[in-house]
Amino acid sequence: MSTPANLSSATPPAQEPAAVGGSAILAWLYVGIPLAWGVSQTFIKALALFK
Repeated sequence: MSTPANLSSATPPAQEPAAVGGSAILAWLYVGIPLAWGVSQTFIKALALFK
């Protein structure tokens, strides 16, 4: 079996544009902020059970 001849000359993947990174950060914030609020509220209510 033979290997492809140009395997070592493969180019690295292109860099992502800055807009993609910005939208990913916004998406994480859109999900993360309500998630953090919900977890904190659940934690606060659970602490009341142990008083």
